[in-house]
Amino acid sequence: MKQTHLFTKTRKEAPKGEESKNAQLLIRAGYIHKEMAGVYTMLPLGLRVLKNIEQIIREEMNKVGGQEMNLTALQDKKLWKASGRWDDSVVDNWFKTKLKNDTELGLGFTHEEPIANAMVSFVNSYKDLPFYAYQIQTKFRNESRAKAGLMRGREFVMKDLYSFSKNEEEHNIFYEAMKESYMRVFGRLGIGENTYLTASNGKPFSKYSYEFQTVSSAGEDVIVIDKSKNIAINKDDFNESIISDLHLKGFEVGSEEKSVEVGDIYSLGTKYSEALGLVYKDEKGKELPVYMGSYGMSPTRLMGTIVEVLSDEGGIVWPESVAPFKYHLVLLNADKEEVKEYADSIYNSLQEKNIEVLYDDRDKPAGEKFADSDLIGIPKRIVISQKTLDQSEDERKLEVKDRKTGEVEMLLEGEL
Repeated sequence: MKQTHLFTKTRKEAPKGEESKNAQLLIRAGYIHKEMAGVYTMLPLGLRVLKNIEQIIREEMNKVGGQEMNLTALQDKKLWKASGRWDDSVVDNWFKTKLKNDTELGLGFTHEEPIANAMVSFVNSYKDLPFYAYQIQTKFRNESRAKAGLMRGREFVMKDLYSFSKNEEEHNIFYEAMKESYMRVFGRLGIGENTYLTASNGKPFSKYSYEFQTVSSAGEDVIVIDKSKNIAINKDDFNESIISDLHLKGFEVGSEEKSVEVGDIYSLGTKYSEALGLVYKDEKGKELPVYMGSYGMSPTRLMGTIVEVLSDEGGIVWPESVAPFKYHLVLLNADKEEVKEYADSIYNSLQEKNIEVLYDDRDKPAGEKFADSDLIGIPKRIVISQKTLDQSEDERKLEVKDRKTGEVEMLLEGEL
């Protein structure tokens, strides 16, 4: 994509009142637009990053046998009354509305009840189990505070997977597999070394659960870490009870760190299947409730977390796995026809090879272009200037700078 065709623009300052680093940088770099507190539009650059994050999640969910679907955002009140979660005293962040005929509806903040209700039509026998269904969908939560940018939104994207098993033993096998699956996702997103499996209170889903917490000064949680075991406990829940109940004996407190919750996994048992009538017949014909699990992860929150953890004083530093483009091709001396023609030829060559590149073909000073490039955070910057053309054509090398390390390589075009 040519930068002159990109309708978004970088800006030197973030909007007033935007407190979080992730929102400040993403707005300044032209990735998102703030509609209101906790509600952001994904602009072209932002959507490319978000789709890359979603694809990594999708690939890992598919590896463990997940089947993707898409549930409705409009929620039937009677399903939630059946489970006891329609009441605001139980769940206090509902967005609720009414149809013209006064039928009350909710906007989905999670989907345990609706998916259990849907699966009643497809589960009859033990032969139908286990299976795992997931979606990547917009969710709505009426948060009382929304000052953390993409990390605490009122409208956001969530990946939620639900497991359906015959019993607790079968469920636990998949639950353990999901711990590993989640850590693979965080590793591919570039935040694996900063992320810990964390024991926590499971409300409003279960007594206890496991979260995945990424160490960050922007975090709203505090975790107590045992670095020798690479696990943690949410400080708010740190007590002896959470340590036989979750079999964490020998846990040793190493440090306390602020952190961002980037995922959670819950053992739901039969709470929702019993409430919604999701049952199966075993080998002897006995009717039993399906044993369920719930596994959440927000691509938008992950996007914000990556910015918080990996940015530097110059701006965003995207991992190659999620960056909007592989290369940022920066043209200097744009007023010199020969230099521009050569830069155009490099851009066209990369396009023909299906290598994603953002081409800064603007007529701007070098300092402004480099500052914008650092802010946008594409992993590799290729610089083309008169200096490039001053080399002999047979040995002409391109200056390629690594955004993360600052290291510069001189590469032939064929080495890109």
